[in-house]
Amino acid sequence: MRQLIILLAAVTLAACSSAPGQAPKPAAELSSPDGKLRMTFSLSEEGVPRYALEREDVPVLTPGRLGFLLRGTVKAEKLYADLDGTVVKEDAQPTIRFDKFFELTGTETDSLDEVWEPVWGEEAQIRNHYNELLVHLRQPDSGRLLDIRFRLFDDGLGFRYEFPAGQPLVHFVIKEEMTEFACADDFTAWWIPGDYDTQEYEYNCTKLSQVSAHFNDKMRGNSSQTPFSTSGVQTSLQMKTPEGLYVNIHEAALVDYPCMHLLVDGPSHTLRAWLTPDAEGWKGNLTAPARTPWRTVQVTASATDQLASRLILNLNEPCALEDVSWIHPVKYMGVWWELIAGAASWAYTDAVGIDLDNFDYQAATPNGRHGANNEHVRDYIDFAAENGFDALLVEGWNIGWEEWANCNKDHVFDFQTPYPDFDIAALNEYAHKKGIRLVMHHETSSSIRNYERYLEDAYTLMNRYGYDAVKSGYVGDILPQGLQQARS
Repeated sequence: MRQLIILLAAVTLAACSSAPGQAPKPAAELSSPDGKLRMTFSLSEEGVPRYALEREDVPVLTPGRLGFLLRGTVKAEKLYADLDGTVVKEDAQPTIRFDKFFELTGTETDSLDEVWEPVWGEEAQIRNHYNELLVHLRQPDSGRLLDIRFRLFDDGLGFRYEFPAGQPLVHFVIKEEMTEFACADDFTAWWIPGDYDTQEYEYNCTKLSQVSAHFNDKMRGNSSQTPFSTSGVQTSLQMKTPEGLYVNIHEAALVDYPCMHLLVDGPSHTLRAWLTPDAEGWKGNLTAPARTPWRTVQVTASATDQLASRLILNLNEPCALEDVSWIHPVKYMGVWWELIAGAASWAYTDAVGIDLDNFDYQAATPNGRHGANNEHVRDYIDFAAENGFDALLVEGWNIGWEEWANCNKDHVFDFQTPYPDFDIAALNEYAHKKGIRLVMHHETSSSIRNYERYLEDAYTLMNRYGYDAVKSGYVGDILPQGLQQARS
């Protein structure tokens, strides 16, 4: 779906050499198509990959570290004292430093200027225009290889790590990603607390150096939350420099890899990538050839230019579907907010200790607050039809909501059986006569295995009644236990 218009090639390279004891000179330089942004890549004396970014000679990011710590494959013996003082031996795995001891073996450059058509959105066409630098690195002692691909647009930088095939590094586990965003000053930042399980926080506006001091200012309760550090923030992170530049740090093409948060070192104004761990604490399992998501740094002269940036869309993979005719945006409303606000309830009863397969909802006592009832949903359908809406989302229509927030309950919903006061057939017929489609709601309560258990039957039910859209939810602690949400 992307139409190539013109292919260019224009990147400036410089030799990597420095006198003993001096800071290494840039190994390569990359400029944006309009020449305003400039990125430099270098290796420290210890072979640490680093990059820096400036706009019109104003530093945005000073040299920041790139690379990883990997889980070692050779076990070492570790001693520790048990509760009774007995010395116990345990096998531990050493760390492989994949963030230093590199040499530069070569670079490649490229440029692209194309226009492509999104499936839907605010624009019929999007321009994708960048200059590219691919850096080839090697650790001489081990022979391990690492490539880093940089793409510089007029409104920012994207870079990712690539692990080539045909090298000693094949199957490996990431312990930490060491990527740094070394901000050139104490930028003003709009941020929410770093949390593996939720983004439902109000934003703070502070200097980077003040993040830890204000971490708890906007914390509030949530069905599932796991803050990982009082100096942690979530992406996307919006910042403003003293010179008035707007800088946003995020990621693109996040597939089969943990999502990235940021740790803030206040005194140095440096942000470091912090990946969501698995149940054992590791940050990724990869097999070469492999690549990470893009790390993105949008840099613009105004806040409106930030909003207009299509850098992340350009770095995402093109649509892989040939037939996209079934994708159609709609304007919808929902039986939802009154439940959040407490004016109505998702649940039909106030019962507890429900066995979903054996509980008799027909004989149960209604609580009188259930929002997704026939009369109320018809009122919503009427309003939607009279006010130009296309669809109506209904939450709380299906049995099981009495205990949906129980983090330890696996068999919560079957995603098929409506409450006694929700006539799924009659309401769909009524909605369709009014020109309104109902949107199915599947709140999994993060019991992923339970959702998979009923998924086929649940979608068969949707097809039977003409539902062509579903809102799936993942609120709560994930089952199987120990996994994190990464995003809410």
